[in-house]
Amino acid sequence: MSTHRYAVRSTWTGNTGSGTTGYRDYRRDVTVSVSGKHDLLASADRAFHGDRSRWNPEDMLLAALSECHLLSYLHACTARGVIVTDYVDDAEGTLRVDGNAGRFESATLRPRVSVADPSMIEAAVRAHEDAHEWCFIANSVSFPVEVDPVVTSARGGTPA
Repeated sequence: MSTHRYAVRSTWTGNTGSGTTGYRDYRRDVTVSVSGKHDLLASADRAFHGDRSRWNPEDMLLAALSECHLLSYLHACTARGVIVTDYVDDAEGTLRVDGNAGRFESATLRPRVSVADPSMIEAAVRAHEDAHEWCFIANSVSFPVEVDPVVTSARGGTPA
């Protein structure tokens, strides 16, 4: 067993001069920093008076789920002898807001994967099960994360 620690700094940069004197008197701008990495400009979702051009917490949560599955999947494919040549995920999540409280109800990952040979398609589909089981982020959230993959080969074969 091992333990890994992560540190992030979130700095509010949205004070327009009067602080939080009123709900509409400040911007929701945030700079998220990790030592040695580029800063991420973030905000609230537009529905919550944020800047739509910046990442919001909901985007980042969904991105973390998608990337964690992708990285776990590549490992699973390597272990199974599957050569992945392309991977794109169009992930979606559903957030329910009730008054001032909200929570994600679900997320669906929709990875479209291409493998080197049609003979690898079946193992590539099964590798998604491994990836889902191994994904640290999916194992950490309290809502269902579904995976709806499509695997094809550049050399043809039946998509699965």
